[in-house]
Amino acid sequence: MSIANNIKKLNRRIEAAAKRSGRDPTDIKLLVVTKTHSVATIETALRCGIEYISENRVQEAENKIPFIKENFKEFHFIGHLQSNKIKKLMTLNPTLIHSIDKFSTVQKLNDHLSQLQKKQDILIQVNTSDEESKFGIKPDTAVDFINQVSKLPNLNIKGLMTIGMFIADEDIIRKCFLTLRELFEKIKLEKIPNVEMKYLSMGMTNDFEIAIEEGANIIRIGSAIFGQRNY
Repeated sequence: MSIANNIKKLNRRIEAAAKRSGRDPTDIKLLVVTKTHSVATIETALRCGIEYISENRVQEAENKIPFIKENFKEFHFIGHLQSNKIKKLMTLNPTLIHSIDKFSTVQKLNDHLSQLQKKQDILIQVNTSDEESKFGIKPDTAVDFINQVSKLPNLNIKGLMTIGMFIADEDIIRKCFLTLRELFEKIKLEKIPNVEMKYLSMGMTNDFEIAIEEGANIIRIGSAIFGQRNY
């Protein structure tokens, strides 16, 4: 199947999932995961109407993002952020970093942004599946962590991100997303300065329809557009 056809099919599925949950499909941002794919492949997707792209490794992003000639609206960083990669990532001007979960790293990010006289929008990554293999803070520590991060002047917290459990049981997947949405609503009520609960980033190729039904407004999709990755 061509990338263009895959995008059309994906958009129909997004629209159907949104309508099932009484939502406007245009409120859902399709963030395309371009990891392992070439600049030429990414440019094909951009010519087919894709506007938002993402990478999860700084080194790979460095080798691609500056060389993309087609227009795109936003580049997001969705991988685990290591403190020694902060400077390189900032040269790529990410619109949003989805994966903040460690205070020492976020302090270094804030310090570097201070030198650049820039501010950065971020999401807090929450481990809603309680899997040791996944990054993210525990849901019951999220409010304290967000209060702490909110005091760093060069960072704007814009919402939450999670990765659902990779499992066939839809009830377990749904529980991961429901946990994040409930946390999202709870933090909204806290009215913490410098914190705006705007984005719920959750759902990938295998579970994005459930994520949409549970309130996701950013979904991170790769395989449904490009086919299975060849690592």
